[in-house]
Order: sequence, then structure tokens, then C-alpha cells
Amino acid sequence: MTDANSKKLNVLFITQDDPFYVRLFFEEFFKAHQGLATIKGVVIASAMGKKGPVQLARQMYDFYGPLDFVRVGTRYASYKVRAKVPALAGGSFYSIGQLCAHHGVPVFRTNQVNSPDFLASLRELDLDLIASVAAPVIFKKDLVSLPRLGCINIHNGALPRYRGMLPNFWQMYNNERQVGITIHEMNEKLDDGRILRQEMVDILPGETLDSLIRRTKILGAHVMARAIASLRDGTASYRENPASEGSYFSFPTSEHVREFKQNGKRLI
Repeated sequence: MTDANSKKLNVLFITQDDPFYVRLFFEEFFKAHQGLATIKGVVIASAMGKKGPVQLARQMYDFYGPLDFVRVGTRYASYKVRAKVPALAGGSFYSIGQLCAHHGVPVFRTNQVNSPDFLASLRELDLDLIASVAAPVIFKKDLVSLPRLGCINIHNGALPRYRGMLPNFWQMYNNERQVGITIHEMNEKLDDGRILRQEMVDILPGETLDSLIRRTKILGAHVMARAIASLRDGTASYRENPASEGSYFSFPTSEHVREFKQNGKRLI
């Protein structure tokens, strides 16, 4: 709940066009916390950044394997159709754009978030804060320094240890009992910057990677809200995020996935 004496922050989100997991973050945030801030818009970049559809499909096939790839592909196609044909949506939301339209939140679509023209358009929004939610683009200096309070990122891994790609996979792969949800300041380095808030979440018995990602995206909306509230209220506190104490994890190879499954874990 917003304190009557607290001025709402002007917040812009930058994210990717992901109907599976990132959409759940925004669905929960808009439902529970939209009154926390003045949401000036959501910038939606292409999923997985610069990868073309063939390259992305190949990566997903190598990751999921034939059977799970078909399952995920079928679900993806279903979501895309329902997002474009409201009559098939049945009152649910199957894309971030569809969700934003329902809540009256402006949508900007671009992969060029660091371009001078786009930065000029952002300056007109009088932003206090930019929040990255799985943004598939690197934030450069001019973008990071544009909002009054800078930029923050939500990372579904316990920083500083789990930097990089698909942290929930690696935390499960390494037999952690908990995963981290971390909000940190952004700079030009990946998963760097001081930690603003970090909350740990238990991995449930028998939980799949899919269910863990879905659950932490939903929980992450509340962690992000608490971080924004602390910035709004002037109560934010930080701790360091030393690179020397962490490792950078790249996207899992098929061999990593094979070992993951051999240890009794499932992707979906």
C-alpha cells in the first residue's frame, strides 16, 4: 500500500517478448502492485535479443530434446494465437502486450534501447527509475544514468555466486536447496552493481525447472515491489556484489541437461 505522504515514482520497465515466464511477472505485478508507482510504460524487445528464429529454435531443441521441444513449441504456438485472437483468450492474457493493454500501460517495441532517438523519447517521461525484467539487451552508460534513481534489474539467482544465463537451472544443477531472487543496481557489466534486495526461495520436493521458473517469476513481482517501495520511501540499503565471489554461467549445453536429468531432475 502506498503511504499518503510518499510520492509515486515514475517507473519504466524494459523486458522481452516472452509469453511463458516473464508475462507471469507482469501479471502479478499489475494485479498486486500497480498502485505502487506510476508506470510510464513497458519496453518490449525481441525475445533472446539478436538471435534469429532458426538459431533460437536450434538452441531450444538442444536444450529441451525432441519430446519436450514439441511440448514447448505447441504451447508457444497456442499462446501466440490466443494473444492475437482475443476471442480465444477466454479472459486470460497470453502476451505482455495484451496484458499492458488491459491495464492501460503504454507499450514501446524496440531492440535499440541505447539509440539517441530512443533515449530522447525516454527523457520526456521524467523517469525516476528503469527496471529490467529479463531484458535481452545490454544497458549502456547513457541509458543507465538516464533515470533519477538509475536502473535496477531482477535476477533469479543468488548473486554474486550465480551470474549469467538461466540461473534457476544452475542452482538446481548444483543441488542447491534454495534459489535467490535478487534486485541489483545496473551498470554496463552483466549482473553487476550493488545488491538492493535479495530473498531466498526453497526449491520444493519434485519441482521441475519449469515450475520453479514460473513460481519465482510470480514471487519476483513482490520482491521488485518491495525494492521499489524502499527507493520511494528513502529506506533502501545496499550490499556489495563482488565479482570475485561469483561465477558466470553460460546457457546450458545438451551435456549439462543430460547430467541434470541423470540426477533425477526434470525440465518440464
